[in-house]
Amino acid sequence: MSTAAVRSNDPNDQASPAKVDMKFEIVVIPVSDVDRAKEFYARLGWRLDADYDSGKDFRVIQFTPPGSGCSIIFGKNVTPAAPGSSQGLYLIVSDIEAARAELVRHGVEISEVFHDAAGVYTGTDEPYLFGRNRVSGADPEHRSYRSFASFHDPDGNGWLFQQITTRLPGRIDSATTTFASAEDLASAFRRAAAAHGQHEARTGQADPNWPDWYAEYMVREQSGEELPQ
Repeated sequence: MSTAAVRSNDPNDQASPAKVDMKFEIVVIPVSDVDRAKEFYARLGWRLDADYDSGKDFRVIQFTPPGSGCSIIFGKNVTPAAPGSSQGLYLIVSDIEAARAELVRHGVEISEVFHDAAGVYTGTDEPYLFGRNRVSGADPEHRSYRSFASFHDPDGNGWLFQQITTRLPGRIDSATTTFASAEDLASAFRRAAAAHGQHEARTGQADPNWPDWYAEYMVREQSGEELPQ
């Protein structure tokens, strides 16, 4: 069958947006010891969705992180990949210090929070989205996408927390405002409250319409629009 009918190399040929929802559902994680991996991911506080053992040399376990629309699967004879070969698995959080502290409470070894070295893509550190040079501490400007913390499961599969509070324009439906959990909503309220305090300081008076201001701030923040002053 020729691919000419379905592929175009014309840079002026702009494909229209997909009309059918394609929801990313599963990532398969290669592990060597299924029960050990199950204990680890349960300790993270992730929801156990399934543990199916056919009794015929096949087993599949599914976990879902809190607030996630995507789950992980691991087990026996579910992937030919080498155990520990999954790297760069990103977990998006709105408060990276709180997320890291929660894993520490569960006895999980995790790196300190770090940020990138302003465009340095070489170095000796373990690679991540912005290169191989990790600078200690959260991003000094508190920018979204720029603060990280990393950890591994017992097989060495690599996970990273990435803090995002404001999405880049076009990354979400601007007509929809959603929060994955009560914790994410509470964090958004706290950021709005801090910004509103600065707003009242600038105006020199209390704002009786603060609910409207909060709502506009939270919607704009999530859609990546300019924030109200």
